[in-house]
Amino acid sequence: QVQLVESGGGLVQPGGSLRLSCAASGTIFSFGAMGWYRQAPGKQRELVATITSGGSTNYADSVTGRFTISRANAKNTVYLQMNSLKPEDTAVYYCGARDLGRLTMNYWGQGTQVTVSS
Repeated sequence: QVQLVESGGGLVQPGGSLRLSCAASGTIFSFGAMGWYRQAPGKQRELVATITSGGSTNYADSVTGRFTISRANAKNTVYLQMNSLKPEDTAVYYCGARDLGRLTMNYWGQGTQVTVSS
């Protein structure tokens, strides 16, 4: 059983920064990738950023240049540094992970709220 626990969400003013963390615990063998997704009210969950076990990253166009994903493999932890936040970044952010050989995330955290507002 794998658990993903997010932390670091909160309320921030436009232009501000936040750092999200996601720690995996439980029976972990090896993740093929970990990443962050978000869901705003009334919208579908969307990809924010992913990082593979080899360090390859992928970002949504809307966050490229503002957000940075990183990973501490030894800790099975993934981070999302969010800079220059905009009101449209407001959403519940979910951490996801997928086992090696899978194409989609098969583990999810409970989500953490990020609100960007003045």
